Amino acid sequence: MTLHVAIADREPMPPHPDPAVTSAIARLTTEFAGRFRHALITRTVVGARGELAGSPVPALPELVERLARERLRQAANPGGMPR
Repeated sequence: MTLHVAIADREPMPPHPDPAVTSAIARLTTEFAGRFRHALITRTVVGARGELAGSPVPALPELVERLARERLRQAANPGGMPR
């Protein structure tokens, strides 16, 4: 089962229809390479986008990326001091 998950995580995912999500996933995947799998980063970004549904559309790219980055940083350093 673990092998299947590892292989599935490397398969390309279809592009998300929201450019704010797509661009945030690309940048955060590079930033957190080696710490989080692509699937977790994708779920985090998509979740952040959902939480920001009422935000102004022009602000979404920055807001989505910032919220997802903060969530990933917290996950990387649970209970620790801010970096």
